[in-house]
Amino acid sequence: MRSKRNFDFVKTSRRFLTISAVVLLIGLVMLGIKGLNYGIDFSSGTSIDISTSKPLDDTKVRAFLDEQKLGEYTLTSAQNRDSIRFKEALNEQQEKKFKTDFSAQIDKDASYEVNIVDVDIAREQQTNALIGLAVACLGIVIYVSIRFEWRFAISAIASLLYDALFVICLFSIFQLEVNLPFILAVLTIVGYSINDTIVIFDRIRENLRFAKIKSGADLDRLVNDSIWQTLARSINTVITVLVAALCLFIFGSSSIKLFSLAMIFGLASGAYSSIFIASQLWLYLKKKQPLKKVAVKPQSTP
Repeated sequence: MRSKRNFDFVKTSRRFLTISAVVLLIGLVMLGIKGLNYGIDFSSGTSIDISTSKPLDDTKVRAFLDEQKLGEYTLTSAQNRDSIRFKEALNEQQEKKFKTDFSAQIDKDASYEVNIVDVDIAREQQTNALIGLAVACLGIVIYVSIRFEWRFAISAIASLLYDALFVICLFSIFQLEVNLPFILAVLTIVGYSINDTIVIFDRIRENLRFAKIKSGADLDRLVNDSIWQTLARSINTVITVLVAALCLFIFGSSSIKLFSLAMIFGLASGAYSSIFIASQLWLYLKKKQPLKKVAVKPQSTP
């Protein structure tokens, strides 16, 4: 059934693809200039999470940290919990002295959770994270190629790369910390994005079975109708997960805020890319394929 909606996704796709390319180009330039702000998971250092018996004054804690002279650090405070990240990996003596001094000067009832990552472990985790992303993308390409066709697979992977790079570039521009939960967020985003894309692709494939495609305009109409027919489902799915991610970001602890923020960025990007990148790239590739001509039987003369 032909859609009666007025907005034409296909007709406006070139404008949105151009905007997407410009945004991604700016993001990649900023990524090259500023790089990523790696957390302790991907760079050597020490994290100390301190649970205290009462809320502490940040000024007092910072003065204590400056006196310790343990190098560059960042301090994140929440109610009855302080998270400290040192750029350098502390040795056993430094760690013991820190705990003793903090208990004596700040809070005698404080409890500590210490995580130390050296250079070798940080590099190994970087490598494993990249391998995980590559394997996930490869698995998606193979699945979509078998389940659909190669044009669908290329279009899907292009939209997934856009989503991942979009989130990475945003974290680079705002210098947000990149750690293992961030990698988990990117993998989750890839999963939700491919789900939206597959929903649209499945409808396109179903409509192709019954459509009589005689020109490029027929393909445009088919893609546009397929998007409209699946739009409500895609929007409802994304909004449901977005609400959960927003609640985690607003009410969750500091340890999961960046994970939630990455999810928010990625879910919005995934819904966008499924409509304006994946389906439009498939349409472009499909139009490169010669249309099958309908054979016309010659009329017999009496």
